[in-house]
Amino acid sequence: MIAIGESIHVISHRVRAALEEKDAKTLQGLAVRQVEAGAQVLDLNIGPQRREGHEIMPWLVDALQEVVDVPFSLDTTNSAAIQAGLKRCRHPAIINSTDATDERMNAMMPLAAEHNAGLIALALGDEGLPPSAEARLDLVMSRILPAAEQYGLPTEKLYLDPLVLTVNGMQDQALQTVTAVHYFKELSDPPPTTTAGISNISNGVPAQGRPLI
Repeated sequence: MIAIGESIHVISHRVRAALEEKDAKTLQGLAVRQVEAGAQVLDLNIGPQRREGHEIMPWLVDALQEVVDVPFSLDTTNSAAIQAGLKRCRHPAIINSTDATDERMNAMMPLAAEHNAGLIALALGDEGLPPSAEARLDLVMSRILPAAEQYGLPTEKLYLDPLVLTVNGMQDQALQTVTAVHYFKELSDPPPTTTAGISNISNGVPAQGRPLI
């Protein structure tokens, strides 16, 4: 199992301010603390950053590589930012992410193949999240795997994500997510890598309920 640290996320007011101000020290501190806590990969979520993403991502990669020596997961919908960041990474990186739509696969799969990067692939299509594990498996088999083959991206470079949903009103989806992971593992030999955003479980949960999670 690989632990991916998620603390460098633009949703955090502190991180957003540090990115806007190019405050490397704050972001470096977050990176070091995550690695010291056991993170083996760091996710760098800069948000869409449509205007300056191609400058922010490589700056962030350079700043963090001064203090940690782990791979990065480059997390943005801005493909130009992804490409700029990939060029600065010392270790093979992970792109976070594509889904099963043509727009996302056409943007992210060529980048992953070109830079020998991993690619998180969400079981999410044009109609949103399939409600059942079987439907998520079908989406991976009918859309994601054929597209990866088309772009020359080996299956072992894919990180299949069945999508973890919040327990706050969506507890019935937990079984579908776990079952989908089992299905994904049967797709090939050796089995493909799977990933899951465990922190999603607590999204929207009232403060008094968080100690139970």
